[in-house]
Order: sequence, then structure tokens, then C-alpha cells
Amino acid sequence: MKISILQTDIIWANPEENARHAAKLMEKAEKSDIYVLPEMWSTGFATSPEGIAETENQSLLWMQDMAERLDAAISGTVSIYAKDYRNRHYFVYPDRTYQYYDKRHLFSYGGEDKNYTAGDRRVVVEWKGYRILLLTCYDLRFPVWSRNNNDYDAIIIAANWPDSRQRVWETLLTARAMENQCYVIAANRTGKDPQCNYIGGSFIIDAKGKNIAANTTDGEEIITAVISRESLDNFRNKFQVLNDKDNFNIIM
Repeated sequence: MKISILQTDIIWANPEENARHAAKLMEKAEKSDIYVLPEMWSTGFATSPEGIAETENQSLLWMQDMAERLDAAISGTVSIYAKDYRNRHYFVYPDRTYQYYDKRHLFSYGGEDKNYTAGDRRVVVEWKGYRILLLTCYDLRFPVWSRNNNDYDAIIIAANWPDSRQRVWETLLTARAMENQCYVIAANRTGKDPQCNYIGGSFIIDAKGKNIAANTTDGEEIITAVISRESLDNFRNKFQVLNDKDNFNIIM
């Protein structure tokens, strides 16, 4: 399966221009099975969502249009208002259907928890023979939530992760891949917003912790790689780490 990550510079609170720009990047990218966008790709990471969060969900409609046009899945998060504010991670299929995951771990350090409602369910989607866990940014710091119960093969994580904590980002991405014996597909933004500076650090990492694709610049870039289900299955069958995991239940 071929994956393209769009490491974009997001224009603050301008969904129309961000959608136009992302469409141009997708059309330049190699034909892929999944295109992955960063967290809040249409607005920037808005911890105060009033006046920024979408109510008619124009970005979801754009994702549906692009998925249909490109005959591919599209993943990324959007700030929305639907009875309450959610940081919603959409996974859109070419037939315009979609699934979504609401960010579980809200970034209290930046005040996200004061305005958004946390999600209460893990979401694993299926596409092209892969089971994919959806995560969003700060979720990366919480390994219990993302523990592989033999129920997924890859993680997609969409983020706005600032340069001041870049080493943490890179370390935890690799750890999640190795401990869960899965691919990690991580899309981070670049550029600046009113609070932070971003230098990307988008990766596709295999189950052994090897970077099979990574950004080569701190600017805008498209990162593309092919992941192999056969390679993953062979490694899991040979080294059956997941069979020895601790058993526990998450209490919500």
C-alpha cells in the first residue's frame, strides 16, 4: 500500500485556502492509496475554537470530494462544532463514506481541554487489507490508549507538534511502532501559528523502528512510501511479542 504524507504550512483560520493548497500538493504527489494531512489541517491548532471551528463541515466535504477524485483514502483532523467542540480525525473513503475518531487526550498544557470535549472510543478503520488505528497528536504520549490488542497493523497520527519538543515526538513515534509491532504513519505540520514554530518531522516507520520514509527539510514536503503487509506479517510471526503482552482493561 502506498502512502503520501502532506507536511503542510497551515494558514491560520483559512479553510478555503488551506484546502486549495492541499489539493495542489495531492495532485503533485505520487498516486497513493492514502493521503495523510496534519492535525487541524484546515485552520491550524485552535485551542480557542470560537469563530474558527466549522459547523457546516466544509472541510469534510472537501475531503470527500478529493477522496472520490483521487480514488484514495484521506485522513486528517478538523476542528468542528457538533453540539460541542471536537478535534475530529476523519478517515474518508473514495466512495465518500467515512469514519471518525475524536481526540481522546486533549492538550491541557495549551488549554485544549477547556473548550473541546474528549472522545471516549478507540477507532480502528480498515483499508486495503490493513487495520489502522487513528490517533491525534497528544495521544502519542499515552501508550496504554494505543496498546495493540492484535487489532491493528498501522497507526496514523495527525499532529501539530512544535519544534521545542521535536526529540520527544521522534522518540515516541519510534517507541509506538516497536512496542506495538506496527507501521506508524505520522503527519506533522511546518511553519508557524500564533503560539508555536513547527519543523515537520513527518515519518513512516516500520515495526522494527526503521524510518522507511522521512522529511528531508523543515519546510513543506510530500513524504511517500510503500508499506508491505507481507513483511509485517513475517516479522510478527517470527517474533511474537504481542502474544506476551500484559492483559488489562481501560476504565473510561
